[in-house]
Amino acid sequence: MFDGFYKAPPSYDRIHRAVCELGETYPFLRTFPIGKSVLGRSIYALGFGELYRGSLFVGGVHGMEWLTTLLLFRFAEDLLRAMTTGEPLAEIDVARALENRSIVIIPCLNPDGVEISVNGAGSAKHLCEFVEKVSGGDTSRWQANARGIDLNHNFDAGFAKVKEMEHAAGICCPAPTRYGGTIPHSEPESLALVNFCRAMNVRQAYAYHSQGEEIYYRYGECTPARSQLMAQVLSAASGYRLAAPEAMASHGGFKDWFIEKLHRPAFTVEIGRGCNPLPVEELEPIYARLLEMLLISILL
Repeated sequence: MFDGFYKAPPSYDRIHRAVCELGETYPFLRTFPIGKSVLGRSIYALGFGELYRGSLFVGGVHGMEWLTTLLLFRFAEDLLRAMTTGEPLAEIDVARALENRSIVIIPCLNPDGVEISVNGAGSAKHLCEFVEKVSGGDTSRWQANARGIDLNHNFDAGFAKVKEMEHAAGICCPAPTRYGGTIPHSEPESLALVNFCRAMNVRQAYAYHSQGEEIYYRYGECTPARSQLMAQVLSAASGYRLAAPEAMASHGGFKDWFIEKLHRPAFTVEIGRGCNPLPVEELEPIYARLLEMLLISILL
């Protein structure tokens, strides 16, 4: 990747440049948008293999959790290098492992939110004044998209329940975090992801967030039987503990929707520890710890 990409927060321009560079360097990589954000920014995907019925990795769902975007770019670049050189990655022959498998990596589902978190309200274009007002002038902890909708509350899974919890907490209108909108999939970002999963018949999904060093794998009675064993393998590889999300984080998320509607395994991985946004200096130690788990995720 171009110099310094992993040493600073990922603005949208840097994300776009990284996608272009990977596509030019590795012609067999498929780079394409699955849709556009509220402000018209492309939501890029990196595709390995035939794409259909593959494993899906999603990062950058929340604005200030942008370290997950860098993490998935780092993983993609290592995969591409290993496939090209034939050298093993964490003692795994990547080319052979991927012979009959496909992967799609969406490094940043919420490019507007990441841009706002990194570069402030001014990056919200015509919604600049709105974001300034909603954030109270401090966008450093912005999680939502450009309309103040938390994408991980906007999926059609227990939506009525998460709305009740929001109202009980006094969250009744657009906010920097935890407001899920008035109807599920109202936002172009969440709708694009839902449509992609259905169109590509995604086999299993991994959503990366921060922080907590935890893995969530259950959602109601539709949780596949094999999900627990898969989660145990992921936990053993990473040292992250298996847990259940609490309160408002327990409904309305992408993982929840994937399990409930598609009846297939999905996982939320909370990377790192500390206070969001995690510092960029944490990327390499987190990646080193999770590389084996990332690779195993493809093979499960």
